[in-house]
Amino acid sequence: MKEEAVTYEKAYEELQQIIADIESGEISVDLLSEKVKRAAALIQMCKNKLTSTENDVQQILNDLKSDQ
Repeated sequence: MKEEAVTYEKAYEELQQIIADIESGEISVDLLSEKVKRAAALIQMCKNKLTSTENDVQQILNDLKSDQ
């Protein structure tokens, strides 16, 4: 089953929770591995979204320059 799209804000919130869980020091080694893997996936999602947004904004700015 494909995972639902996660918004940037939701991914960021989940990352914050993962960080808090890890910093608490009360996570088992097995769960820690899962959390780190999830954090890596969330970071990649956020990075992709930021890159996409940056490209969109740059394209809009370029279009505005062309119209002048």
